[in-house]
Amino acid sequence: MDIRTLPEEERDIYNRIRAKYKLTFDKLKVQDQTIRLLKVADIEEFLDGKDPFANVTEFPFWVKLWEAAMILSYVLASLPEPKGKTLLEVGAGLGAPGITAAACGFDVTLSDYEEIIMDFQKVSVAASGLSNVHCVHLDWLKPPEMEPFDVLAAAEVLFREEFFDPLLDVFRKYLKPGGSIFLAHDARRKCLPLFMERAKNEYTIAGKKQTIHKDGQEITIIVNRLQKKD
Repeated sequence: MDIRTLPEEERDIYNRIRAKYKLTFDKLKVQDQTIRLLKVADIEEFLDGKDPFANVTEFPFWVKLWEAAMILSYVLASLPEPKGKTLLEVGAGLGAPGITAAACGFDVTLSDYEEIIMDFQKVSVAASGLSNVHCVHLDWLKPPEMEPFDVLAAAEVLFREEFFDPLLDVFRKYLKPGGSIFLAHDARRKCLPLFMERAKNEYTIAGKKQTIHKDGQEITIIVNRLQKKD
């Protein structure tokens, strides 16, 4: 991508990030929408051998476009009548699901907890030619005041049991009555069934599995839809 085509603010952000990381843009095509995602070019070098499933408390999940995020992007793109509806992506990381939803017509808010993550998001939004996306800092322990959303979405956010209750509080605070929550996770995520057991008291939960093949391996993604019980 020609960086000179970015708006000045996002171009400055890109140049600031480039001073610290080797960068590249990924294209993600979902249905008839194509988005561009800024990410670290050499993830293996950046991770330095860290295994995401060995010590999830230290793994920088935001640096990688996860399979769960790609599957969630397709799920959100298939939702009917997005025009005029609002969507919050929680723990967005690179923001693929939220940016895809914006390309399909949702008014989207991407949220995460570090400024550097939101810098990547802002450049990706601009590179994708979108103006209906906002990026906000969201600390699950001290969630800011925002209007509730029609849809909440998150990929690969369940990895620490002590954050179950704060995440459920975020859901209570930001989901509109009658709204839906979509969560996507690798089936290997040990916290996933524990969280759903906790959430089932408040939500009707549906789920489906999708298996994809990558680098000679089968990866199973579980997508859950949560809806508040009456």
